[in-house]
Amino acid sequence: MAVYTHVEPDDLAALVSRYDIGTVVSCKGIAEGVENSNFLLETTGGRFILTLYEKRVSEGDLPFFVDLLDHLAGQNCPVPAMIRDRTGIAIQQISGRSACLIQFLQGISLTQPTSEQCEAAGAALGTMHRALESYAGGRENSMGHDHWRAVAEGAGNLDVVLPGLQAIVDEELGHLDARWPSGLPAHVIHADLFPDNVLMLGDRVTGLIDFYFAASDFRAYDLAITHASWTFSTDGSQCDPARARALMRGYLREISLTDAEIAALPLLARGASLRFLLTRAHDWVHTPADALVTRKDPSPFLARLQRYRAADAASLFAFA
Repeated sequence: MAVYTHVEPDDLAALVSRYDIGTVVSCKGIAEGVENSNFLLETTGGRFILTLYEKRVSEGDLPFFVDLLDHLAGQNCPVPAMIRDRTGIAIQQISGRSACLIQFLQGISLTQPTSEQCEAAGAALGTMHRALESYAGGRENSMGHDHWRAVAEGAGNLDVVLPGLQAIVDEELGHLDARWPSGLPAHVIHADLFPDNVLMLGDRVTGLIDFYFAASDFRAYDLAITHASWTFSTDGSQCDPARARALMRGYLREISLTDAEIAALPLLARGASLRFLLTRAHDWVHTPADALVTRKDPSPFLARLQRYRAADAASLFAFA
């Protein structure tokens, strides 16, 4: 989450007047994240998230996201509803941007999850994947393997971000291009289930949020992304075995992976690490200086990449 576009009070009042949610009490920008402009909106009828869609979210994809959340909510997954106005419209326009009002869910996102919380997150991911097996929609993964070279080129000289990074990325792109798997079970995945996109109360998951990278891809790749984001130290140098086992245990309680998926996990995790390394490097270079946004350091995902490249990387996915 972030704020790139500011909303005038009169425009906000006009937007809120289309809904049965009362009148505006307050609206505060949310600085975390990097993708869209987000505000915590409080009205006389409750709390909501107002999201204005920015650079990486195409207006044409918004009906997919609304439909996806409707499907998951119908399968009893803890996802926030897109609020519809009195005429049934979910996608609005404000300040020159497409926008949605989104249900506010109780819970907090974590910075240092425990093993028990990792297990709960793994189970929630598995439950979501089971629900998505029956989802008929789809979307190209614009941040998937086929697009990583373009992201790297768009970032410019990566050595400006971290010395020596360009050579590492070039080598890794070649390695992954030669070995990226095919034929693994696939459907729509979340593709960004970091701890800040999961709300929890204690050890219970109360919300899975921010589906704006959701796309069609391997379900095991989604698990690899979650593994990379939930089980490492803040600097990315250490994978916590207890947290990693717990995450895998929770997921496998809901989903049985094939032998091919299990064998592919270390490579998929290398890809996940490279994907976030590249997008963070890109944003580090291109984020506007005056944006109310927290830029994310790419170096912890370089450290993860190095760990997943190690000869014993398969051991990181043990669950017993």
